[in-house]
Amino acid sequence: MKARLNYGAVSPDTLKAMSSLQSYADTCGLEPLLIELVKTRASQINGCAYCLDMHTKDARALGETEQRLYALSAWREAPFYSERERAALEWTEAITLIAVDHVPDEVYEAVRPHFTEKELVDLTLSIVLINGWNRFAVGFRSQAGKYESKKQPLAVHE
Repeated sequence: MKARLNYGAVSPDTLKAMSSLQSYADTCGLEPLLIELVKTRASQINGCAYCLDMHTKDARALGETEQRLYALSAWREAPFYSERERAALEWTEAITLIAVDHVPDEVYEAVRPHFTEKELVDLTLSIVLINGWNRFAVGFRSQAGKYESKKQPLAVHE
């Protein structure tokens, strides 16, 4: 596919606004690997090749394992995600697919024990942002494959 347009060049203020929100989300205190899993899962649902390329590379650069990335679309059946990660992934799917069932109470109740109220708001912002980035990248056909991560490795994931 050929890119339709460079939205950042066409509207730098839009890119600046999204980037400002992203800067907050990146420094809000949630675990970087958790956020990369969330970004990758939402991007899988939305079919965003550009964001999948970016966030799997960022996750690997931070120390995420290939096994966990490969199994992410089947996280419910895979044994190697923590309860907190499972809660975040369930919330990600419900927020990303909001038109399907409007985030049922049972999903909210399942997520609440794993996150403080502030963390849940910040997690939701991260999900909102990746869904927004997905829509820009898919809508304008951003080209996947050239992204190089600048993330620094974290401690190896157990």
